[in-house]
Amino acid sequence: MDDEDYMRRAIAAGRRTRGATAENPAVGCVIVKDGAIVAVAATGEGGRPHAETMAIEMAANAARGATAYVTLEPCSHHGRTPPCADAMVSAGIARVVTGIEDPDPRVSGAGHARLREAGIEVRESVLADEVRHELRGYLMRRVSKRAYVTLKLAVSADGKIAERPGQPTAITGPEVRSRVHLLRARADAILVGVSTVLADDPDLTCRLPGLAGRSPVRVVSDSKLSIPLASKLVRTARQVPVWVMTLDNADPARKAALEAEGVEVIACKATADGKVDLLDMLERLAARGIGHVFAEGGAHMARALVEADLVDEALLFTAPGKIGPQGLDAMAGLPLDVIRASRPFRSHGENQKLGADWLARYVRVR
Repeated sequence: MDDEDYMRRAIAAGRRTRGATAENPAVGCVIVKDGAIVAVAATGEGGRPHAETMAIEMAANAARGATAYVTLEPCSHHGRTPPCADAMVSAGIARVVTGIEDPDPRVSGAGHARLREAGIEVRESVLADEVRHELRGYLMRRVSKRAYVTLKLAVSADGKIAERPGQPTAITGPEVRSRVHLLRARADAILVGVSTVLADDPDLTCRLPGLAGRSPVRVVSDSKLSIPLASKLVRTARQVPVWVMTLDNADPARKAALEAEGVEVIACKATADGKVDLLDMLERLAARGIGHVFAEGGAHMARALVEADLVDEALLFTAPGKIGPQGLDAMAGLPLDVIRASRPFRSHGENQKLGADWLARYVRVR
């Protein structure tokens, strides 16, 4: 195996805790000694311990003279934990291979410099594009100061998401539903507009066996605080966090009633037409440690995100059946070809079959 192979192992390790590491990135670390892997670790749930220190502890004496493969540059600053770069020096690591430099201004090359100063050989930028994709939420939050947005659309063959407005419709099959629950577990937050709550009364939790505890923060954009107190989201807000993004002039009595149920109400800037400013919302989410938002609905939210130029990635799940002209358009009248057949999006990889349905992924070209 070569450096790229071991880095792929580190990427896979970090993926295990993606969505569960709070404000910290889900880093993977693999330690190799004499051609054998002696430790594999990922950032712990909640963000600590860091992957490097966990891997060093696992490797024990085998860390001396070994090579460490880390998806992100080891930290060099004192935070809630000592610097990982210092831990590598103390453990006697001989060589460090990293995927990307950490854009955190407290690190940003200083971790690599600390390792080199100690006589450790450092190789940078191994599988950098793959690592950037895995850490896209963290990087967006650090560099652009807003959350990364993945838009999910489950549509019929004729581009509909429901038989009629306000009528929930099962479009795709169980394989897609399982995939969506996994995607929820790997995100920091799920986003819907209040119209989806009013129409569907969703749970927005991860219901895969063994991953129930990985449900992310549930975020509702609701300029008028019209989310029902009897909705599933409000009733379960003390079990899985619910943040309602609204406006400064929201009804204080309504705000107090929601907060009494455990909902956090967060004021955002307003657009000219009195809606929640989506960029301001994503910036406020990033400031609270949210790096990756999984936007699930509905049609108006999808259209608003696309028109605001805030969709970084789109997942289009397409069922084989048609609904007909009476059905609800997936993006409230905005054609799907805005994503499927035009810049700034490009298709990323082959279509994937999930049961009777198909998944196509589109990534924004920046």
